[in-house]
Amino acid sequence: MSLLRSWLGSLPGYLWSGWGALASLFLLLGAWEAVAVYYGPLVLPTPLETFARLQQLFEEGAAGTDLLITARRALLGFTLSVLVGSVLGLAAGVSMTASMMSRPLVTVLMGMPPIAWLVLAMLWFGASDGTPVFTVFIASFPLVFVGALQGTRTLDNQLKQVALAFRLPRRMLFLDIYLPHVVSYLFPAWITALGMSWKIVVMAELLATQDGVGAALAVSRSHLDTSATMAWIVAVVALLLAVEYLLLEPIKREVERWREVPS
Repeated sequence: MSLLRSWLGSLPGYLWSGWGALASLFLLLGAWEAVAVYYGPLVLPTPLETFARLQQLFEEGAAGTDLLITARRALLGFTLSVLVGSVLGLAAGVSMTASMMSRPLVTVLMGMPPIAWLVLAMLWFGASDGTPVFTVFIASFPLVFVGALQGTRTLDNQLKQVALAFRLPRRMLFLDIYLPHVVSYLFPAWITALGMSWKIVVMAELLATQDGVGAALAVSRSHLDTSATMAWIVAVVALLLAVEYLLLEPIKREVERWREVPS
């Protein structure tokens, strides 16, 4: 509860510190507006036209349902990759033999195109939730695994020896030495895997399912509805940014508070 209260208390300050990110978003919107005016709505609708179309989709009841379906699939695959990849990566990092044996396997998994996994998933799971969830999991797993592996292998042995020499309690050894170092590698891997999860789940839905944002994009493509296409893209990106910056990033800032230099 104390961690939750601390996180909620730091949330307003964190949101206020995001003015730089907001400035970059406004620059992006300005560039989008300029390109849309130059090429016309058939090629690229303006931001206002896109947001109006997105509002219409929400009023029709389609946007909310499809976004929830896509978010559920993406977060399920992402959660599985975080749990399995983190545990196996930490376990492999403890043993040099396991670390060396896992490297070729991880290279193979990272080199396998997600579209190839998607085709296999379609053969194995058909047009069910298993296809996008499995594709997200297997594509995100190597990123999380490598992050956990590197976090474990790069732990400063001298710092660890000093902690053992001073006979620090196991709880302090874990919370103040092991965990902060490993988390500094894990969080970037998790955030990268989260972004990949959103892209892959939409691709999987586009090719393998009858619902979700990917299926809606397939319909808008067949109708040559550029405004609806852009509206769905904006909705997915906004949902991804909300999960990353309102959930993962504040937790990261709280966990990595030890990096702050006291004034």
